[in-house]
Amino acid sequence: QVQLVESGGGSVQPGGSLRLSCVASGSISSINAMAWYRQAPGKQRELVALISSGGVTQYGNSVKGRFTISGDTDKNTMYLQMNSLEPGDTAVYYCNAGTYSEYGYYGGHWGQGTQVTVAS
Repeated sequence: QVQLVESGGGSVQPGGSLRLSCVASGSISSINAMAWYRQAPGKQRELVALISSGGVTQYGNSVKGRFTISGDTDKNTMYLQMNSLEPGDTAVYYCNAGTYSEYGYYGGHWGQGTQVTVAS
């Protein structure tokens, strides 16, 4: 089992920035990729960004050019730098971990989520 703990959420004004962190522990050897998802009230959970151990990154269309995903393997930590935040980015952000291959990504491990609120 893999445990995931997020931090860094909070409230920010439009145009501001936040950095989320996710620390993984447990059966780390069973995963080779991590991702951020988010879920806004009344909406489905959506992929925000993904990073694999091989350096592959993917972003949701709505965050391209504004968000950057990165990882520190020595610290088993993944980050999401969020710039130029918009009210539409308001959601609970979830850390996710799993396996990435030529067939796609399967993330079976979830964190508890951290709230991000963008409002003036």
